[in-house]
Amino acid sequence: MLTSTSIPISATRVGSLPAGTRMKNIMDAQTVATFTRNNAQANDGLPSILLVQSRRSTFTRSALSRKDIRVVLLAIAGDEVGLTGLSSPAFILDPACELAEEVERFQRWAAAHQFNPTYFCNPNEAMQHIAQRFAAALGLPHLTQSQVELVRNKVAMKMLYQQHGISCAAFSSVRSSSDVDSFAARHGYPVIVKPVDSDSCINTFRVDSAADIPCLSDDVQWMVEAYIAGREYQICAIVAGGKVLDAYVASNPVPIIEVFTGGMNANITLAPSEQKPIDPVAIMQQLASLVGLDHGYLHGEFFMTDDGRFFMSEIAARLSGCEVPLNHGQAYGFDLLHAIMDTYVGRYPELVYTRDRAVGDLLLPAVAGIVTQLSTTQQLMAYPGVLSCQINVAIGDCIQPKRSSGFCAGYVQVEGRTSAEVKDRMQRILDGFVLDVADTAF
Repeated sequence: MLTSTSIPISATRVGSLPAGTRMKNIMDAQTVATFTRNNAQANDGLPSILLVQSRRSTFTRSALSRKDIRVVLLAIAGDEVGLTGLSSPAFILDPACELAEEVERFQRWAAAHQFNPTYFCNPNEAMQHIAQRFAAALGLPHLTQSQVELVRNKVAMKMLYQQHGISCAAFSSVRSSSDVDSFAARHGYPVIVKPVDSDSCINTFRVDSAADIPCLSDDVQWMVEAYIAGREYQICAIVAGGKVLDAYVASNPVPIIEVFTGGMNANITLAPSEQKPIDPVAIMQQLASLVGLDHGYLHGEFFMTDDGRFFMSEIAARLSGCEVPLNHGQAYGFDLLHAIMDTYVGRYPELVYTRDRAVGDLLLPAVAGIVTQLSTTQQLMAYPGVLSCQINVAIGDCIQPKRSSGFCAGYVQVEGRTSAEVKDRMQRILDGFVLDVADTAF
């Protein structure tokens, strides 16, 4: 039974979502008719999963293309990016409404579409609290609110690290610039200031002196960390039955915070035969066990200093951004997206690797202004090692940059024998990439 029917779904969320009015579910007559016909013909034993729509569009398309599972999308009002043109109807969850009301509305909607989900997957980082609470109310597999806190609230996360002997940067919650300066007096500048629940380096700043401390708004929970000078890596694990089946390491050419000052914005999955700076399976198994993650995808970042010290950074119970999961799969020669979804529908995928190469994606820089000249897809595909590319802007577009590590003019996916070769190839692409803009002031 539901015991919190008077509480809006968004009530326990760390962040905030603009409350919108009840929105119509996204579907057209042809989509509904096709979906209903396919469901009527489906085997009753086919696993059915409710998948939260996210900016991990490659993963969404992969799931929707499968014939061995039934997928319906869940979107959150105010965050319905990318739903147009997908082959599944989507239920739009209104977080401003009471939980029981939305559950009842979903059940009516699902019955009309002959959809009875038994599994759940949420790759949408910002919507963890809302989506997991809704899944719990539906009786679907879900993260508890305590688990969500551990993978969303960076202070709670790093307190967990400290309790279990996992090295991380010194940190503290802060509310004012004086709090930041006091922390720096103990640990030294530079420091990193950021919200406790942000991702993609949104509102994250390197602070080199008291004069550089940003204004800390009262409606955001903030934290400060000691700056770790070293190399930054990403690490991703696939989990089934509480066991890490394998983990994959990607290097960042520069620490992500440095992309805001012109550093190469890229991630490169190390080739299977390349030496890893840590035991990736061991560290991710420890973290998965501490969080109590039974299945799915666990993403994280860590730093290695020049003298070989390891510092764990953040973790997240969702797919990593950009095309990192796709890079892992292509580096190792298997369909990682397929294997990930298998874990969410109760399967234990067999991981068979067929390649040994490094693969990464280079995010192309974007600057403010009206685009007047731009490299073409054909030009980018002609560089050595390029597997694919996507351009997100066109001549005549007005670019308005956002302070996010994922903001870019597009990306190029590059392969090579080693991560060093991939980085060199990426640098050649950057050197030749053209994006000219005109001032928007008239």
